[in-house]
Amino acid sequence: MGRPYPFDGPQGILAHAFAPSSGIGGDAHFDEDEFFTLRSSKGFVLFLVAAHEFGHSLGLAHSNVRGALMFPTYSFTDPDRFSLPSDDIRGIQSLYGPNRDKTPIQTHPEVPTTPKACDPNLILDAATTLRDETMFFKDGFFWRSSPSKSVTQLPIKHFWLNAPNNIDAAYEDPVQDKLFFFKGRQVWAFNGIHLEPSYPKTLSSFGLSSLVRNVSAAVHDKSSGKTLLFIDKVYYRYNERAKKMDRGYPQLVESGFPGMTAEVTAAHISNGYIYLYSGTNVYEFGLYSKRFLRLLKNNFFLPCY
Repeated sequence: MGRPYPFDGPQGILAHAFAPSSGIGGDAHFDEDEFFTLRSSKGFVLFLVAAHEFGHSLGLAHSNVRGALMFPTYSFTDPDRFSLPSDDIRGIQSLYGPNRDKTPIQTHPEVPTTPKACDPNLILDAATTLRDETMFFKDGFFWRSSPSKSVTQLPIKHFWLNAPNNIDAAYEDPVQDKLFFFKGRQVWAFNGIHLEPSYPKTLSSFGLSSLVRNVSAAVHDKSSGKTLLFIDKVYYRYNERAKKMDRGYPQLVESGFPGMTAEVTAAHISNGYIYLYSGTNVYEFGLYSKRFLRLLKNNFFLPCY
């Protein structure tokens, strides 16, 4: 169409915008070769891309803060739960001043709202074991369950200062003594509370395609040395010792866990059972038989008083 700034086709630059000025200043253009969606993680959420570009239209540059709207790399967030991060608030206020409205629009606070274990609509982000404890993650917090059944709730940053503000998936490899966090296209590895050198890495470090935008759940079976990585309704099996994916994957989740037809959003193993989370439900399977045993609510492992 004769544009002076042409796009590069699918999976490249999603859009661009021009800073305030005369002429095309403030204009935003979107690549029609991209697959834009309203809220699905299988494409690029138009709301998120547009909000980022409109930030440029207002005069904002890219941010170096991961998780900020103006961070240069796209990262999926459910638009129904999106609120403007504090780094972007500070940026726009540096240009236009603070909001003088006595009833301003609510934005992302410095500390996220504390999730409640008794909330019947609670949907956990991730679950994992860690040195004989089990941890359940939601937004910027996690519940820490010890063998004595005592449970405490803490902010993620209280333990892992270099972790992302919230996570998509997590698992522990006790042989390596490492805890892995997934967020968007990246993975973090911790030894205790310390971030391992060279992390975060991209998902391609696990042998996943560059087209994979996030891992929705992960779980490690220490008896086999294999890690299951769930993505939408399929899963991969990663050999931790060989550092590569097993052949024959990905497979449909339902083929490995008959009766599990929904997307897996969290997973963990306990006492010879594997628990697959989807929405507000937990599906209990025999770890080795893969036979479905019972359906639970996802605060089954959390205290609810």
